[in-house]
Amino acid sequence: MAQNRASAALFERAKLVTPGGVHSPVRAFGSVPGDPIFFSEASGSQVTDADGNIYVDFCMSWGPLILGHANPGVLSAVQEAAAKGLSYGACHSGEVALSELISSAFKGFDQCRFMSSGTEAVMTAVRLARGITSRPYIVKFEGGYHGHSDGLLVKAGSGLITAADPGTEPSSAGVPTQVAGATLQVPFADLQAVERVFDEMGPHIAGIILEPMPANNGLLLQSADFLRGLRRICDEHGALLIFDEVISGFRVGWGSYGKQFDLRPDLITLGKTIGGGMPVGALVGPRLLMEQLAPLGPVYQAGTLSGNPVSMAAGLATLRQLYSGEVYGYLEQLGALFEQKISDAGIDWLQVQRQGSVLWLYLDAGEIPNTAEQISAVHVERFKKIHGALIAAGFYVPPSAYEVMFLSRSHQASEVEAFAEAIISTCRSLT
Repeated sequence: MAQNRASAALFERAKLVTPGGVHSPVRAFGSVPGDPIFFSEASGSQVTDADGNIYVDFCMSWGPLILGHANPGVLSAVQEAAAKGLSYGACHSGEVALSELISSAFKGFDQCRFMSSGTEAVMTAVRLARGITSRPYIVKFEGGYHGHSDGLLVKAGSGLITAADPGTEPSSAGVPTQVAGATLQVPFADLQAVERVFDEMGPHIAGIILEPMPANNGLLLQSADFLRGLRRICDEHGALLIFDEVISGFRVGWGSYGKQFDLRPDLITLGKTIGGGMPVGALVGPRLLMEQLAPLGPVYQAGTLSGNPVSMAAGLATLRQLYSGEVYGYLEQLGALFEQKISDAGIDWLQVQRQGSVLWLYLDAGEIPNTAEQISAVHVERFKKIHGALIAAGFYVPPSAYEVMFLSRSHQASEVEAFAEAIISTCRSLT
């Protein structure tokens, strides 16, 4: 791979006009060697940087591009919608059509409200839970990330797990401790810890929020018994169960990840895939709960660009291609191929955690973690060493040991095999 002179020059310019030179912190390559790569175009499974270097992309815009970059059907829909006007600030048929399609994928979930980001969707879900129950506290899991709203920026990284503490310090400056204090922290995979919190504070807890497939701090897969236990606890205490499926929704299968466990939360947040690469967020739920949102109910939510016609068109074009299930079947085959290749290498500290088209490399021996505190420093250090080698070999991967990777319909088996071989070769050079 050639040097990234143009990217380096753009980064220097960006730092003069943008904090840290980036518009989202993880893009800064702060936890891996090297500087950010600036892209100029993308198509299918590949991205091209400002220097003309081409990479096979296993980041896929952090998940939304399940069909790949510049999918012809999505592009055509976006172009057609844009030609009719970029934004109306008013109701239109596209938002109705996408709401109908999304709601049809969730049994008993009659209604959908669009926003412009996953953060907004989660923020609205939490506000709605508090409004419905008239209770102040939300239970969140250690290391779980649910966007950057003030109330959920509490131990949202990979810090040490502690018992639930209403006085927990926020993870960001500028978040008042009084706001952070309304978020109770408990460890993943510990139902007894959740029960203790509810035994002590149950009458004051509005709900539990979690990713049923935690994928923002590694891929910390939880057991069906744990997830079902959360449903039971919420039912016993009159609290709402909120599934944050901004990543998993429509990514690992049609609709909700939780349905494979025959689990029904009270509210589900969505984003990423349902926008086909355009900005979007959504909250879905049963009519009885959703009608507590304005203008029918007392819980306020609004947005100038909510239901933007271009985003709706991209989402419709994407979901219509996913509806038959063919894409999910293909992605399962690719994911299984990658997993098998890594396993066959026989390196005890090179492991893959996978759910459908979502992949996480874990670079340490022993059991793959299902809590944030179990992610080892050895894994983090090894990832720093292999990241640059993978970039140099022509594979773009997320610049963090805690981030997952994504497959798309545009990836070919040969690309997945070559990627696995590059990982194996790089890891063997470290032994």
